[in-house]
Order: sequence, then structure tokens, then C-alpha cells
Amino acid sequence: MKLALALACSSFLVGIAPTSAQAAGPHWDYRGLHGPGHWAALDPGFETCAKGAQQSPIDIQRAVPAPLPPLQFSYGRVAPSIVNNGHTVQVNVPPGQGLEIDGRRYELLQFHFHTPSEERVRGRASAMVAHFVHRDAEGRLAVVAVLIQPGRANAGFEAVLSHLPRQAGETLTVDKWELELPALLPADRGYYDFEGSLTTPPCSEGVHWMVLKQPVTVSPQAIARFRGLYEANARPVQPLNGRVVRVSQ
Repeated sequence: MKLALALACSSFLVGIAPTSAQAAGPHWDYRGLHGPGHWAALDPGFETCAKGAQQSPIDIQRAVPAPLPPLQFSYGRVAPSIVNNGHTVQVNVPPGQGLEIDGRRYELLQFHFHTPSEERVRGRASAMVAHFVHRDAEGRLAVVAVLIQPGRANAGFEAVLSHLPRQAGETLTVDKWELELPALLPADRGYYDFEGSLTTPPCSEGVHWMVLKQPVTVSPQAIARFRGLYEANARPVQPLNGRVVRVSQ
């Protein structure tokens, strides 16, 4: 909490630099002629957005209880960079932050936000979601979704959501500040488990999804700050197409 309070001092903001994260590739958006219903037509490489059979996000209506392996996070304190990539705010983390699932280790690459939450549980969306994107040594992706609701402030999320790069293509770095990654996760690590895809073009499949059942809370003001940049940046839910969603017992 002390770190989050220190971050509130403007003297800690030391750099905003352009990034080319979204400079290449066809333009896509969340509404209009470049919105989700048109993604597959924007580029041949996006055809999976329409033709894929295991697309994300989904509405979790029914889940089968199963003895799923525990999620073993080896998260610590990091000095991140905060990027406005033109579609969301993304927090890049340095190497060394891991997730182990049933003996397989994944490296945390970044986390980013959507509002409202892309995932729905029994038809209901949360105010926001943070997607923690991991990759293993063979290149396979595993995403942990942390649902976010308005309520009591979370010092870590508040620190990030209080200092958002305003312009697409900007990266903000913070001097003498480290983010406590474990504090961003709920105490209960029970989760829903299913196979899916990226929720943005090119909508590549083969992504292992884990949606934590317990949400975290942030202040309503923090949610409003993000929505001041991105009012709505969630892909609509996609058909299950026979997939089974499991839930940890």
C-alpha cells in the first residue's frame, strides 16, 4: 500500500515514450465496420475469428466439477511498464514471474484490461477483467482471468489504473516503484477451466483459459478512469461448440 501511495506523487512519473505495438497490421476495433463482427473480413490472417470452433470469450453457464490441479503462482515484486496499445492498457512485466500447472511452467508476459469483462458467468459480466497472459517454453499460451468488481480499493490495481497513458502508442514507466503481483490475485484460487482462443485478432486457438471464480474489487473511480480511455473493449461471447467447462472442486 505504501508503494501505491508513493505512486500517486507526480514526481514518480519519469517517462512516456511512443511504442509501435499497434503500428503494423490491419486496423480493427470494437465497434462499427472494424468491430468484432467484421474482424474476419479485415485480413485473411483473421479468418479464425469467424471460422474457429474454440473461440473466446464464453458465457460460463454450466461447469463440470473436476479435480483440477492447483494454480501455483510464483509471482513477486516487479518494475513494470504500462502501455496504451490502442485497444487496451497493457502492463508488461520483466522475466521471472511464473505460473505452474500440473508440472508445466508458464512465464508471465503481461496483463491487460477489458471492460466490461469479456467472460460471463451465468449470463452476467463483471465491471472489468484483467487477463494475465503466460507462455511456456514451447510457445503455448495460458491466460488467467481475474474478474473485477467495484468496491474496496486494491492497492496494486489502483496504482496502475491511476496512471494510464492517455494516448495510443504511449508507454509509461515509473521510477522507484515495484508492483506486488500477488496482491492482484484473489485469496481463493478456485477456477473455471476450458480451451479457447485469443479474444482479439487473429483469434488464434489453442489457448488454455482459467477464469478465477472469486473476483477482486477496485474503487469505482479506478474503473471510471479506465473507461475514460476505453469505454467498452470486450469481444462478445462466442459459442461453446460442444466444449466442456470444468470447475475446480
